[in-house]
Amino acid sequence: MMIHQIKFKLKKRKRIGRGKVGGNYSGRGLKGQKSRAGRRIRPAERDLIIRIPKKRGFKFRSLSLKPIVVNLEKINKIFNEGERVDLFSLKDKKVVKIPKSKKNIKVKILSKGELTKKLIFSSELLFSQKVKEKIINSGSSIE
Repeated sequence: MMIHQIKFKLKKRKRIGRGKVGGNYSGRGLKGQKSRAGRRIRPAERDLIIRIPKKRGFKFRSLSLKPIVVNLEKINKIFNEGERVDLFSLKDKKVVKIPKSKKNIKVKILSKGELTKKLIFSSELLFSQKVKEKIINSGSSIE
């Protein structure tokens, strides 16, 4: 027996959506997106992109870093009479936390609170105008 002598029946595939040939709904089931012609389900990525809020415009962000702010009342609490206040002493006493990633960071002292001790402030620190007056009035100095 050879292959051309074998008799078998080929099953035809069902043609969907051609009237009543394949039943009332032509194999597509009842209503819904999947039963319609030209149906196309959106990918999930597209839905995620649509949900993301779109930001418009351009905002300038200054390249210069803002100084770390320390109030005078905190310095008055932590430092003793006659001590030197500079960036390293503030870091050692854990008043200021400077991240390793940020270099050339500045510390600014603001005038909240009173200064009752005589301290020596480093000139590398930044001061507000009121703080300078309070430091001079308390008998402290800026070097």
